Amino acid sequence: MRERGLHPGSAHCSSRVAGCQSVCVRSECLLAAAMLLSAVLYTYALRYMVPTAVMLGTAPTYLLAWSCWRALSTVLPERIYRSGDDRLYTLYQSMVLFFFQHYTGVEIIIYGDLPKKENILYISNHQCTVDWIVADMLAVQQYALGHVRYVLKDGLKYLPLYGFYFSQHGGIYVKRSAKFNEMKMRNKLASQVKANTKMYLVIFPEGTRYNPNIPKVIADSQTFAEKEGLPVLKHVLTPRVKATHVAIDVMQDYLDAVYDVTLAYEGTVGKGGQRKEAPSMTEFLCKECPKIHILLERISIKDIPKEQIFMRRWLHERFEVKDKVLTEFYESTDPAKNNTFPGVAHNAKLDLRRTVPSLLILTGVTAGMLCTETGRKVYLNTWIYGTLIGILWVSIKA
Repeated sequence: MRERGLHPGSAHCSSRVAGCQSVCVRSECLLAAAMLLSAVLYTYALRYMVPTAVMLGTAPTYLLAWSCWRALSTVLPERIYRSGDDRLYTLYQSMVLFFFQHYTGVEIIIYGDLPKKENILYISNHQCTVDWIVADMLAVQQYALGHVRYVLKDGLKYLPLYGFYFSQHGGIYVKRSAKFNEMKMRNKLASQVKANTKMYLVIFPEGTRYNPNIPKVIADSQTFAEKEGLPVLKHVLTPRVKATHVAIDVMQDYLDAVYDVTLAYEGTVGKGGQRKEAPSMTEFLCKECPKIHILLERISIKDIPKEQIFMRRWLHERFEVKDKVLTEFYESTDPAKNNTFPGVAHNAKLDLRRTVPSLLILTGVTAGMLCTETGRKVYLNTWIYGTLIGILWVSIKA
């Protein structure tokens, strides 16, 4: 055996070497798999991190531009300031739509005809934060993007920079139930009507989001409806009438119509037929929503009851209609009714020329600021002091 080079322990050594090689191969495979998974996760994260970074990163630039306009227009009539403010808002929101519509590639399907540009109150069911962007998606089709103003939950006024600016653009912060300050909302709307401000006022009457993962909210809403003798709703929450009533009461001679909008996000039904949570902004930017279905009905302001007690019933009836069409959308076994709303549908196309210039302008100016030391200081100070002053202002005024 020695002559042939076969040591008694050589077979055992060979076995150990082979075993070590096998372990090394498995380790390398696991390492490669981990690196691949990390790359996939990193790529996935970039799908929403890049748009988010751009939208947030250009916010100080936008606020500086608006501040300059606000300062220059102090000696001008209010209507001229509002007109310039609307144009600036169009600039920023067009960039937002570049990411939420062009970047995601979502298909926007509208049922019903969009009227000409007019002063309107927009009421809709509320499922997720993307609902706010959907209002922009409709407004841009009417060349009314700069006229969009929101009735917002009071806590949102503390958002850095945005909370302050939304208030300046005509947004109204409201508290729920007994804490609702009706007079403050009336005064703000009246001042905008006096200034002849173009109005595309967005209200979500449910007051909070419908989320199937939070069944208590849905149960409480249904219990309230039963207590008040109102029909119980399944796919929407029982609407609250206060903000809607104040808006129509103050602006009844100024508004042309109410747009009753029903939203559905395709792909939000599980295998068992149960509704899933609507996509968050992050998920939406990660291209996880293929289609948004929008049912629009225009109601003349003259056809809406003015007394709150009758308007409350009218509003609940509108949400009964929403509940019915959403039930068919989500639960119908008929392929012709499932994942679709009644009526004639058409795709809402948005030309890149409506969004790309805004993206280039805002990112270009922001990049130019960041390229100089002075620009970087101004940029950073805007984030810090703009946020602090804005929060202080909304705490006192808004």
